[in-house]
Amino acid sequence: MIETEELTKRYSRTTAVNGLSFTVRPGHVTGFLGPNGAGKSTTLRIILGLSDPTSGTATVGGVPFRNRRRGLRHVGALLDAGDVHGGRSAAAHLTALARSNGIPRRRVAEVLEEAGLAGVTGRRIAGFSLGMKQRLGIAAALLGDPPVLLFDEPLNGLDPEGVTWVRGLFQRLAAQGRTVFVSSHLMSEMENTADQLVVIGRGELIAAESLAEFAARGVRTAVAVRTPDPAALTAALAAEGAAVRPDGEALAVTGLTAARIGELALQQGVLLNELTTRTSSLEEAFMQLTAGSAEHLAGERR
Repeated sequence: MIETEELTKRYSRTTAVNGLSFTVRPGHVTGFLGPNGAGKSTTLRIILGLSDPTSGTATVGGVPFRNRRRGLRHVGALLDAGDVHGGRSAAAHLTALARSNGIPRRRVAEVLEEAGLAGVTGRRIAGFSLGMKQRLGIAAALLGDPPVLLFDEPLNGLDPEGVTWVRGLFQRLAAQGRTVFVSSHLMSEMENTADQLVVIGRGELIAAESLAEFAARGVRTAVAVRTPDPAALTAALAAEGAAVRPDGEALAVTGLTAARIGELALQQGVLLNELTTRTSSLEEAFMQLTAGSAEHLAGERR
């Protein structure tokens, strides 16, 4: 289990993380979401003891990670797939990690096989693609067979087969009772993987709940209606308390079901060419709930 309590990190006048408290429990894939600059990477570095908090605490299994001996047996992590010695082979890189953490050497071959790198064990890492480096980083995280795993943007550079493999891997690890914490800035990336979410913006907690609960907070249902007589239909719908706004060649209606809209149109003798219920996606929910937390906005005018 991972726990943070009132975690705060300041760099001069910049507050990267501000009073952040959450718990990541075993048996789940928990997505760690937020816009770019939200403080996700800073939080992960503090959890792993790579950066000191200004105040507050971060523990793994009730203990600060830097107090653990042979850390890879307790926590496996991938923060930066490119942060490896390019002159080493994949096997040499993992063998060095295994030796320094008291891990049996047989695990090197096992995790390379798991990551789909068994055929390139002797190749220098400098010649690896980004996707291959991501696979190697995941293999390194698995090396100590740890109960807790952390990944920062693990799908970067992976092809569709690799993405499918990673999603399945994370779900299998969680099913084994491990704690799996996956950072991303894309809601769509987590939709098919995570079942729990921790969402932050500008270093502060926005939500810590199930995927379904988070989606429900942002979901909006509207009905798209096309008619040759929008004025008459708008008047009838407004009289029933509906909100109606133009949406291209259609009307977007909220506050009434499609069935009720159809009944009112029939009563008024208004012809309908389209009557479609539309529900916002999980990514739209993410965008709505983090809209005020984005560090940079495309098209933003200053």
